[in-house]
Parts: sequence; structure tokens; C-alpha cells
Amino acid sequence: MTGLYSTLIGPFADYTFMRRALVACLALSIGSGPVGVLLLLRRMSLVGDAMSHAVLPGAAVGFLVGGLSLWGMTAGGFVAGLTVALLAGAVSRNTALREDASFAGFYLASLALGVLLVSTHGSNIDLLHILFGTILAVDNPALYLVGGITSVSTLTLLLIYRPLILECFDPGFLRAVGGRGSLYHLIFQVLVVLNLVAGFQALGTLMAVGLMMLPATASRFWADEVWSMALLAIGFGFLSGFIGLLGSYHYGLPSGPAIVLTASLFYVVSILFGRRGGVIRRLWPLRHRIA
Repeated sequence: MTGLYSTLIGPFADYTFMRRALVACLALSIGSGPVGVLLLLRRMSLVGDAMSHAVLPGAAVGFLVGGLSLWGMTAGGFVAGLTVALLAGAVSRNTALREDASFAGFYLASLALGVLLVSTHGSNIDLLHILFGTILAVDNPALYLVGGITSVSTLTLLLIYRPLILECFDPGFLRAVGGRGSLYHLIFQVLVVLNLVAGFQALGTLMAVGLMMLPATASRFWADEVWSMALLAIGFGFLSGFIGLLGSYHYGLPSGPAIVLTASLFYVVSILFGRRGGVIRRLWPLRHRIA
């Protein structure tokens, strides 16, 4: 029992930085999980990845102006991410280019610009901090920011849940009844950017989307309804944070990649054993009929 405590509980009981990191993972999971589920159902999974990279040049500008300033990099990242989202939407509405292709073009340019700005005006350590984050260095102000974004995101989703789901599955009907689908789509994009900015503070621009999309994708193999998928995504995200942080503590692994790799493990297990379309579930009836 003592060994189990020292392995699973001891690191969080003994060290404040581990507790802060775990709370940050919980807050990120609560905010990003439902958003990731909606991105998945909208077939916009890769858009989330593109928008996470779009945050980078704004965060880089904030870094150049104020150094590793929490609020400067957050504000810069939010403005950059939202600008790319609006520009990509405008291009897709006014040209023959689809929205995902438009996002791809903008995110590649944003990623290159962000890396260029940081690498030419900062050090390699600064670049690694922005790209991969330092969740073990999360302090109280960063926790307040992540918790505030999570609270705003959750409350907003609760307020616009019904029209957002309708706009997700039947946007034509929502337009026909004057449901202002474009407004809800814009609000949703703002929530995506906000949650990516929150994730960037802990996991960096390259890893933030992992905690948003991998738990959501894994939940698709277990749940039937949107609300149950969202709850499972939150659970998978928190467990990924818990296990990843333990791996980081006991084996000296980089914390951000360890968390995202744990989420990837949940994803692979769900692909194999999930009750809704998992590989084993699909093959078993076939074997049963052949027998």
C-alpha cells in the first residue's frame, strides 16, 4: 500500500508544482474536451490543429514585446488565432477554396512566421518553451487564466448548446428558420481559439491540440450522444494528464509529450476495443458467423 501511495499519490501530495500541473490538466480537459467533440462532429479536426499553429505568431510577438509574459503572449496568441480563423472563413466564402484548405494555407504561413520571429530574436530555449510548453512550471496566475477560460468556455457552451448542435448536424435547417448559424459558428471559433490559448500556456502550440482532439476522438468509440462523448473526453483528458505527469516524474520524461502520448494510447485502445466501431467489435461478429 505504501508503494502504491508513493507511486500514484506521493508526487502530487509532496510537490506543489505537480499539484498545479494536475489542476491545469483538469481545467484544460474540462474546457477542451467538449470543444474537441464538437470539432470532431463538424469534421473540423484538422482545423483545430491548424488553429493551434495559428496562435504561434501572436504569441511570438507577445514574447518579443514583453518576454515570457503570461498576458502578453496570451493576448497575442488570441488575436492571431482569431484573425486566421476569420481570414480563412472569408477566403472559403468568397472563393472556390474549401475552409479546411484555406486553414491549411494560413496555418503553414503562421507556423513559419512564428518560428522565424522567435528564433531570430530569442534563444532555442525560448523557442522550445513556446512550441512545447512547460506544464511543470505553471504558476498561480497561469492557473487562474486557464481556469477562467475554462469557465467562460463551459458557460458559453451551455448557453448555446442547442443551436450549436443543430448548426453542427443540420445547418441548412437552422438557416431556413432564421437561426443565425453564422453567429454561432463565429462564437464556436472564438471558443476554439480561447481553449487553444489556454492549452498553449501549459503544453505549447504544438501539443495543445493533442489534449483537445485525442480524448474527443477516443470518446467517439464508446459513446452515442454528444453529452456522453464530452464527459468521456474530459475523463480521458484528465487521466492522460495524471498518467503523463506520473511518467514525467518517475522516469524523467518531458511532461507535455508524455501527456499527449498517453492520450494517444487511449485513442489506440479505443480504436481496438471501443464498443462503437472498434476493430475487435467489428471482427467478432464475422468470426462468429464463420464458426
